[in-house]
Parts: sequence; structure tokens; C-alpha cells
Amino acid sequence: MIEPLMTGMLPDLFHAASSQLVLANSVLDGASVVLRWDTLIYIGLGMLVGMLVGAFPGVTATMAVALASGFTLTMEPLQGLAVLLTIYVAAQFGDRVPAILINTPGTPSSISTTFDGYPMAKNGQAGLAMTVSAFGSAFGMVFGTILLALFAIPIAGLAREFGPPELFALVVFGLTMMIGVSSGRITKGLIAGMFGLFLATVGRDPITGDQRFTLGILELNGGVPFIPVIIGLFGLAEVLNQMITHRRNEKQIKPIQQLGRWFPDGATFRRILKPMGVGAGTGSVVGLVPAVGGDIAGIIAWDNAKRVSKNKHEFGKGSIEGLTAGDTSSTATIGGSVTTTMALGIPGDSVMAVLIGSMMIWGIQPGPALFANDPSLVYSLAMILLIATVLSLAVSLVRMKSMVKLLELKNQYLWVIILVFCIVGTFSINNSVFDVMVMLIMGLVGLFMLRFGFPPGPAVLGLILGPLAESNLRRTLIGGGWEAFLGSPIALVLFAISAAALILPPLRAMRARRKAAMAGKDEGMSVLIP
Repeated sequence: MIEPLMTGMLPDLFHAASSQLVLANSVLDGASVVLRWDTLIYIGLGMLVGMLVGAFPGVTATMAVALASGFTLTMEPLQGLAVLLTIYVAAQFGDRVPAILINTPGTPSSISTTFDGYPMAKNGQAGLAMTVSAFGSAFGMVFGTILLALFAIPIAGLAREFGPPELFALVVFGLTMMIGVSSGRITKGLIAGMFGLFLATVGRDPITGDQRFTLGILELNGGVPFIPVIIGLFGLAEVLNQMITHRRNEKQIKPIQQLGRWFPDGATFRRILKPMGVGAGTGSVVGLVPAVGGDIAGIIAWDNAKRVSKNKHEFGKGSIEGLTAGDTSSTATIGGSVTTTMALGIPGDSVMAVLIGSMMIWGIQPGPALFANDPSLVYSLAMILLIATVLSLAVSLVRMKSMVKLLELKNQYLWVIILVFCIVGTFSINNSVFDVMVMLIMGLVGLFMLRFGFPPGPAVLGLILGPLAESNLRRTLIGGGWEAFLGSPIALVLFAISAAALILPPLRAMRARRKAAMAGKDEGMSVLIP
């Protein structure tokens, strides 16, 4: 009786012990390669750049990562990832400073910070607002990183079962999600996405080898280079736009100088625990949705925290709960964003789209096979995010008088620095003047897009995901024709969600306009009929 039981249990126990041993080895391997002194130096460098980037209004994390990517391509892939990811994390801490002191978000992720951070600063609580914001941001970051470590490999394992129809549907899903959240500009988002897909077709056909849209230019045989396009669209275009919209005699906003009390007491810590939980939960879920970034997550969490708070009347007037919930949520998205980017190959947000471009040049293809072939990479990324968070929190807790001085720096100096970085960073990729010309052309294209309301994110996403979409579509059609999509429930569900992402926002807007018109008509009637 016991012998058969033992015979059945022993292989299971052996398998479980073996799996635990493999997991422990992956964690140790992933952590050990990050804890090398040279990688730690790169993380420190990324932290300084990210904090500065966040502190300057108008310099987004996407722009900074795009500019830095030109300088990191000669590094080892993990070191380059350490620099780019740390810039992303640190910018989420630095951007709170201008949001609180001058009511201007350093990056879009700190939009919700202005709702209560600036009112707190006007009430003499600027120091308290910055430290509470830093604690909330760190908590959200750690929470999101733990989810990355726990769920990235299972999600990648699930996605490995996908065939060409499901992968094509997944690409369509990621592209439409970014278009769907393009600030209500669905049509312009679609046009931008189509432009990106067109750029992805330039070069030699991957199957026949025929030239497509190269105009006889030898450098385009390998396709349009990613990094110059990204630097042009996110770096040069933004600077040119700021130059045009800047008014010569415009007065720069003076930052609030009186920081007041700095560290929160025990009662304050107890009060922010609940909004931290609300923010971490909201941000983690929102972060898993491709293309939805920390700005949207912060606003949703701020609203959720208001619903469950006993002090609703304080929100928008200097609520420490609203500030904590928004900032916790916006950083909690990063773990989910990295998960979808690495495990599925679909960028979680615009920063991740830039990161994918760099990874592809390093020869790393994000997607389901990435973590299966190298599971220790998950834990390397998690370790980078944790170290970057600890360093950023430590710097944020120091009284940042110097940061206040940085806010008084004139924009003209910043523009010159960014322009130099755009040109030098692009040229240093391949020592190619052609790359610089592509960057300049894309800068003008990006300026046109900004001036006329076309979001650049879908264009970059189309360029990056275009080859993946084309290869899987052609494999599907060759293997089973259009019927293959009908035979895949996963593909059909993804197509349905994609269609909803494009159709529902205009319908909601139309419904809102109709309700507003009806309300206006009723008011008019009430005036006529007293």
C-alpha cells in the first residue's frame, strides 16, 4: 500500500524540488549580474539623468530615454537596459518637484500630482508633499516590480502557445490600444499608426528580398533606422515645438521657496496607507494594458481614492490622500508595462516602445520566447528597478534646495543642450551622416504631427511592430488562409477588444455631446417657461 503511494509521490517531489532549484538559480543568476560594480555605476548615472529630466518641465521620460538610447547602443545589453530603465524610474521621482512647486508636471505621469501637491505647497506643506510623494512612488514601484517577478514568466509561457494568427491579433491589439488612448484623436491616431506601418515596409522584402520604397538609397535596404526616427519624433520635434510656442516676454513661474515641514509623522504615515493600497492596485492593473501609461493610471487612482475616502472635500484642495494615491499608481504601472513589453513584445507605453527599438538593435527580441530562453533576465530587470527605486527615494528624501534652483533655469539653455544631444547621439550610433539626416527629417515630421494634433506614439509603435505584424500575417495566410483567424478564439477576442477600443470612445463622446445638447435645450425651455 505504502510502496505504490511512495512510487507515485517521489517523482512529483523530485520535480517540485527541481523546479524550485531552477527558480533559485535563475534568481541568483539574475541578481548577481546586476550587482557588479560597473552595472551599479551605470544605474547611478541613469538615476542622476532621470532625476534631472523629471525636474525640467517639457523634457519627458520618453524624450530622455530616446536621447540616451543613442549613447547606450555600444554598451553591453544589460548595462544599456540598466541606464534606460533607471532613467525611466528616476524621472517618476524627479517630475514631482515641478508639479508640486510650480504646478507644472515634469512628465505626463505627474499630472495627478498637481491636483493636490501644488495646493499643499501653497499651504506651506511643500516639503511634506514631496516626501510623501516620494514614499508613495517608491511603494508603487516596489509593488509593480514584485508583480513583474511573479507573473512575467507565467504570462510569457501562456503566450508561447500563440501561433501566427494569435500573434498578429496581439500586434493589432497593442497598436489599437495606443490609438484608442490618443487623447480622443482616434482618426489622427490611426493615420499616425498607418504612417508607422508604412515606414516599417521600407527596405528589402523579408521573403523575396525585393526592394520596397528605398528610392535607390543604399542605406534604406535594411529598413528605416529606429533610433534616429525615435530621437527625431520625441526629441527634436518637442524642442522645435517649444521654440515656436515660447513667447519672448513670457514670465517664468517662480517656484515656491518655503518648503515647510519635511518628514511625515506617524499619524501621516497611517493616513497614507489606504491610498497607497488603492494606488498600487489601480496602477498594477492599468499597467498591464498595453499603451496606457502612468498619467492615466494616476488620474484613475486619484478618483478611486476620493470615492473611498472619508475626507472627499479635501481632494483638489491639498489632500495628502489624493497626492499619495495618484503618485503610487503612476509608478506602479511600470512593473506591468515592463511585463507586457518583455513577455508579449507589445510596448506597455511610449517609453517601452523606445526601449524595444534599442533591444532589437542589441539583437534581443522581446516576446514570449525571451523569458523562456533566459528566465534570469526577469530577475535582472526586477533587481535594476529595485536598486533604481531605492537610489531615487534616497535622493528624493534629501532636502532638494538645488532642485528648486534648477526650476529657474531658462528654457533656451535647455534647448541647446537637447539639440546637441540629438545630433551627437544620433551620429554616434553608426557614425553615419545619413542617420542624422533621417533624424532631422523625422524631427520636422514630428513637429508637423505636434502642431496638427497627430500623436507620435502610434507612429513609433507601427514602425516597431510592423515587421512582426507582416511576418505573422503572411505566415497565417500561407498556412491556413483567412479561415485560420476564425478558428482561433484568442485571435477573435483580441480583434473584438481592438474594435471596441476604436469604436467605443467616439460613441461615448457622441453620447456626451447629445446629453449636453439636451441639457442646454432644457435650460432654454426653463427660461422661456418660468
